[in-house]
Amino acid sequence: MNIKTTNKTKTSIFYNPFKSFNLMKKYTYKNICTLFLLLILGSVQAQQKNSDKCRYTKTPQGYLMVLREGDNVLKLLEDLAQEEKIPSAYLTGIGFAQQAEFGFYDFEKKKFNPKTFYKVEMGSLTGSLAWKEGKPSLHVHGVATDKDFNAFGGHLLSLTVGTGSMEIYITLYNEKLERKTEQPLNANVLQLPCIE
Repeated sequence: MNIKTTNKTKTSIFYNPFKSFNLMKKYTYKNICTLFLLLILGSVQAQQKNSDKCRYTKTPQGYLMVLREGDNVLKLLEDLAQEEKIPSAYLTGIGFAQQAEFGFYDFEKKKFNPKTFYKVEMGSLTGSLAWKEGKPSLHVHGVATDKDFNAFGGHLLSLTVGTGSMEIYITLYNEKLERKTEQPLNANVLQLPCIE
């Protein structure tokens, strides 16, 4: 018993449970897929926010940073100094570097001659954090070794974390220290308060 509505379509006056079930199944599948996608995106965003927050933690002496592959070490240290309003600090660290750019200072030209090394282990990372003209000023040196245990070192111009991680310990000083450019070397020199 069908009623003809158009030449192309027939509408049944009887309820077809299988047709409704297939339609419901189709929309349920879409809803489940959409919900699943939203849960995955939310989880990824939460992990990204969480990893940003968990790059460092407070310690009794200052901070401990744990950086991961691709992180720009010097920039993140500067960001930490600004976020936490660190007056000044001593830095030390270890870890694997995707790229380490060292500079050797040319006293005649008054600039660094750079050299970049890739996939090296930072056997040592030491330095200080102070301020210059309202911005964090880092002075960091390091020693890196390659897979053949050749060692390279000097003033770090840039450093990117490689596979694995890099741990950096930041020991705070209570007093805010400044750097100033001193001549004739045109070098940033840490300024100390005189003891009276």
